[in-house]
Amino acid sequence: MVIFVDQHKEQYGVKPICKQIQIAPASYYEHKARERDPDRLPDRIKRDKELESDIQRVWKNN
Repeated sequence: MVIFVDQHKEQYGVKPICKQIQIAPASYYEHKARERDPDRLPDRIKRDKELESDIQRVWKNN
């Protein structure tokens, strides 16, 4: 959804698009802020990213 908003925000604006796709504009802006600053990511997502290489390794070895 964020990609869609990014592609069309110049033509329609963020708020009208978010209204049509039924997401809060704050959700869009928070996602964009997290893209710029990974420290804003929730702890769960940070942990998952740390474990990702281990999970891939175990999956490949089985």
